[in-house]
Amino acid sequence: MRCARLSVAFLFILVGTVSGQDKKDTPKKEAKKETPVVKPREGESKTVKLFDGKSLDGWEGYSDLWSVNDGVIVAKNTAPLKFSTYLLTKDTYSDFRLTFASKLVTSEMHSGVCFWGVVKPDVSKDPEKDRTKHTYAGHLVMFPSGYGLYDLFGRNGLGVDGAPAKKVGKQHDWNDIEILAQGNRIRVAVNGAAVVDWRDPQPERIKAGPIGLQLHSNTVPQEVQFKGLVLETFPKEDKLLTVK
Repeated sequence: MRCARLSVAFLFILVGTVSGQDKKDTPKKEAKKETPVVKPREGESKTVKLFDGKSLDGWEGYSDLWSVNDGVIVAKNTAPLKFSTYLLTKDTYSDFRLTFASKLVTSEMHSGVCFWGVVKPDVSKDPEKDRTKHTYAGHLVMFPSGYGLYDLFGRNGLGVDGAPAKKVGKQHDWNDIEILAQGNRIRVAVNGAAVVDWRDPQPERIKAGPIGLQLHSNTVPQEVQFKGLVLETFPKEDKLLTVK
């Protein structure tokens, strides 16, 4: 009888020890990190007309893909594009407000405006052949087919709901767009409606860089137009100004 009691006691101790060991060795779930709030950077606030309505002065891009016609910047390809290409400002920017209008003329492929990144020709092993001299790695505001935010050559889609923009956007007509980029926050308005308000949870990815207009990679001919393109550096007002 005594042996039976000892066996039961030993078993109880053994089970308790194993159970305690399991609890000790079980990895704890990491707490979800809160997105940091990076305040708007300080600098001289001034208005810059990125487009003079006549030429591509101040911009860099492939001359056979980008042109000016009747006061409008035209992005147009007839041959397939293996990589997306951009018309890029020669100057770089961190915090800014950009207002402009864009129209998708031919194809159903989205376009966009990129910023907070770097020009990255080495996305191809043969930049000359694949025409990646003006390819970009950074943040992209997309419109009009696929509204939202994208991290080019990084995290890809940034989980921003494009539905609000689709409700107010026009597929093959002019869309008035405002982009407000401050600190690690990106806000976007389309045709007078606020459609995006997002903070980058990885602010270390943000770099002052050129602003680029996108002509997306595609296997079919396409045309996208841009006009306006007025930029305010280090905006005085911390809000979207075109929202009705």
